[in-house]
Amino acid sequence: MAIVKSKNKQTGITYIYESESYWDPEKKQPRNHRKLIGKLDDEGNIVPTGSRGRKRKDESAQNYENDAEDMLSYYRNMSRELETRNALLEDEIRKLKKEKKELICDLEDVLRKHQ
Repeated sequence: MAIVKSKNKQTGITYIYESESYWDPEKKQPRNHRKLIGKLDDEGNIVPTGSRGRKRKDESAQNYENDAEDMLSYYRNMSRELETRNALLEDEIRKLKKEKKELICDLEDVLRKHQ
């Protein structure tokens, strides 16, 4: 077994894997089984990930409740903002329709005078 480092170019995070080589008889090539150990922090220490690094269920349940409350509050705020924007848009549409009617009347008056 060997320890392998792999850097994710998009996130810049370096992950540490435990790699075991084996022979694949179908492809007739060597292959690897990798198991994630953790990731490297800024100081070069390995931080465990996966089941070893997960929070307890009690903490995650509490976080879920807080997240649900935050999402509900966000939804309500966004609904109010959407209603306000819709009302403003409806007012603007009414004004534009009125202006359109006036312009059509003016145009008809000009066409009558030139006939």
